[in-house]
Formats: sequence, C-alpha cells, structure tokens
Amino acid sequence: MEIPKKPLIVPWDFTKIAEFALEFAAKISKIDGSDIYLVHIAKRKSEVKQLRGILEKYAANEAYEKYNVKPSVIVREGTIFSTIGEIADEIDAGMTIMGTHGIKGMQKLTGSWALKVIVSSRVPFVVVQTPPADSKFEHIVFPVDFRREDKEKINGIIYLHKYFDSKIHIFKPRKTDKWLLKGINSNITFARKMLKQKDVDYDIVEAPGEKSFAKETIDYAKQVNAELIITMSTKNIGFTDYMFGAVEQYIIANSAKIPVMCLNPRKSQMSGGFSAMGG
Repeated sequence: MEIPKKPLIVPWDFTKIAEFALEFAAKISKIDGSDIYLVHIAKRKSEVKQLRGILEKYAANEAYEKYNVKPSVIVREGTIFSTIGEIADEIDAGMTIMGTHGIKGMQKLTGSWALKVIVSSRVPFVVVQTPPADSKFEHIVFPVDFRREDKEKINGIIYLHKYFDSKIHIFKPRKTDKWLLKGINSNITFARKMLKQKDVDYDIVEAPGEKSFAKETIDYAKQVNAELIITMSTKNIGFTDYMFGAVEQYIIANSAKIPVMCLNPRKSQMSGGFSAMGG
C-alpha cells in the first residue's frame, strides 16, 4: 500500500537542538519529498509577528543553505503542551521531529517535558538529541513488552522500512510470570507475522534481565549501533507517571542520545494505516 506524503513538523525554539531536529527532518524529506513546517509557540500574542519574521528569514536563508530545504513557518501564541498537537491536526501532519536536552534540572522532579508534548498529539514523534547519523536507519531496535498497544509499533516499523530498508531488532524482556509471558509472546507472534508479510529483515533477542528493561534496551541499541528506537507512550498517562517516571521518558532522554520514535496508543481498535496512529 502506498503511504501518502504528509508534512513533517519541527518545533522550533531557536536552539542548536532544534537545528538537529530540522536536519533529521531534511534527511527524511529528501527521501520521501515531505514538506517541513517549523513551528514556534510564542508566550504572548504581541511577539508573534516579530518572531514569524525572524523565523521566515531563517527558513528562507540559513535552512536552505545548510540543509537544502525551504520549510514553511507557523508561529502562534499558545503552549507547547497542546498547541503543537493542534497544529499537527490542522495540517494533517505525518510526524513531529523534536529536539530535546534530555531530563535535566526541574524535569527530574516534574517529568520529561518532551513526553508531555508527545502525549498531547495524535502523530508519532521522533525525539533527537544530536544530528542524524550518516547511515539510513540501517538498524532499528523494537523493544516488546506485554502491553496490547505494543502491536501498534509495527505500523511505524513498516513505515520506516518502506523508505530505509532497515533491519529490525526485536528486543524482549526476560520474564517468568505466565501472564506477562503470554502478552509478550502474543505481541512477538503478531510482529513476526506482519514483518514477514512485508519482507522485513528482523531478529529476536532476549534481554539479560539483570537491569531494568529500559536500561537494557539502551545497552542493546548501543551494541547494535542502532539509529533509532521505537517506543510507546503510557496509555492514559497521569501525574504519577510524570513525577516518578514513565519507562518511555528514560528511553526518550537516553544517555546514549539515540533518536527515539514515540507513538501514542490509539483510542480505537487497530486498523491498517500508520497515518491514523496515536490520539
């Protein structure tokens, strides 16, 4: 099935980290021809006009010179925790690519700001901390657990494989509980079936079980030189998850600085297209 091109959103805060995200988006755009939107959220309405002018100048000049792309620009008053998701819906975006500084300072107390932005949007997020690797996403790590929502990651993998012909490393936790094993094995069976149908190269590796699954996922991703990890946000994430740390926020802000694609569980039952994921 042909996947329609959809715009890429890059949240823009005039930092080097935002440039890393733009460089990542430019890499994808050169492969599939997607349009790129630089989105800045202003704190006050009075700032919008001036900031739009600054950002339009950057998009037309520096962005084109550095990355050979000419992004569109959206500047709007609002909050990053809801307005980015609203804009994604308005322009029917396919993905948001966002830079993050990781979990630092007050974020250690209140949770990852990146995760708070991600869960407000229906579209997949790719979160980056460094410029993209030179290679074309040859290795993607797919951590599998017992949650039913994990099946939704497969659509993201198939989407990426279409463009990058990646090898998928399915990474499963070491568990002995029968109920947990049933969920994990169900997800792996589903993944194997879908990947075989799409002729995707993959392997399956079990975690050592000596550390937390999140930490062992990062260790394994480093071992195989992965260019991307795919994770799923916690369904109905709440205050406790922000305070004490949903597992995915540690993967998103991993110390190895490996890019992470984070998907949001859908409210409805699974259907075919990646573009309907999240929300």
